[in-house]
Amino acid sequence: MKEIILCRYGEIILKGANRPEFEGALTRELKRRLAPYGRFSVRRAESTVYVTPEDGSCDLDGAYETAKLVFGFVGVTRAAECEKTMESVLETARAYLPPLMGSARTFRVDAKRSDKHFPKTSPEIAAEVGGAILSAAPRLRVDLHHPDVMIRVEIRDRAAYVHAGQEKGAGGLPRGTSGRGLLLLSGGIDSPVAGYMMAKRGVEIEALHFESFPYTSERAREKVFTLAEELCRYCSRIHIHVISLTRIQEELRRSCDEEFFTLMLRRFMMKLAERCAKEYGCRAILTGESLGQVASQTMDALAVTDAATDTPILRPLIGMDKEEIVEISRKIGTFDTSILPYEDCCTVFTPRHPKTKPTENEILSQVAKIDFDGLLDEAYATLYTETRRVDESYL
Repeated sequence: MKEIILCRYGEIILKGANRPEFEGALTRELKRRLAPYGRFSVRRAESTVYVTPEDGSCDLDGAYETAKLVFGFVGVTRAAECEKTMESVLETARAYLPPLMGSARTFRVDAKRSDKHFPKTSPEIAAEVGGAILSAAPRLRVDLHHPDVMIRVEIRDRAAYVHAGQEKGAGGLPRGTSGRGLLLLSGGIDSPVAGYMMAKRGVEIEALHFESFPYTSERAREKVFTLAEELCRYCSRIHIHVISLTRIQEELRRSCDEEFFTLMLRRFMMKLAERCAKEYGCRAILTGESLGQVASQTMDALAVTDAATDTPILRPLIGMDKEEIVEISRKIGTFDTSILPYEDCCTVFTPRHPKTKPTENEILSQVAKIDFDGLLDEAYATLYTETRRVDESYL
């Protein structure tokens, strides 16, 4: 008996002629993510990726937990592989399944016979395996409607597989299949969630963080790097580009009307993001903005922000409320870091009464008060880059 991991595709199966491209990207990403856990054979067949340890030193537990985080799979299962004979299936079921049942009291067996040459029908396979489990664990009973555990037996091309159900995978599309996007990564709750959601749609994430030292601290910067590391559980690797806004913010405070301060700052951010996106091959800017959440996220404010750039701006959280965003933040493991009380640049020189219904002409009148392009060049010259990886040893 050999224990392996079965990883089942999601929407990749709908990709038609482009399907091989998505399958290749998915397999490559899985191999990269599995490398720290030992040598595994990875093959594709029947909308499933089979992950088989090549020797006894492989960490199957670590590989299994990692496979569940790889975008592109909707289900991940640990299974016992055996010969395609009824005797082997029954022997495997008796030995492999009862220890996995834990405190369960009821079970059901479903069988799937992809190999139609197998001499037993699916109902016959299910009935015999159910009997074998009952003989090995008499405390259990069958419940066809609300079982504690769903047992599955699959007769496939090369072998038979027995397992106690599957866990949910990450879903979505494989990393990089939807291009590369530049995430505006602050230290708050929203932007890491936005990065996760776009990564789930196959976007390879680069990040841009704005700091305002000495008004923002080293701890605030490290908080952002920690958030990037937490996102790497799903994204593998993130390059974090950091730009200082200190000079811009000081000049805005000196020269512009206070009510436009945040909007002007956002305009600079978008222009800097546009330049960074072009330099690093990103086809879109990604933000954690949610409509109406703060003054700079009203429909009018977003319109004058968008006017600053020709690069597409994607806002995956735009129609979500804060509770929904927090729920995802907790799920992906970034919430506790996001709520650490270290300031970010958006909290520096915050206006008392920010403009919520600005016009483009009003913003342009504020732009005319400063050396916009000069400040832009000066800020971009401060850019430096750090990289965070899910594991330094293999990427």
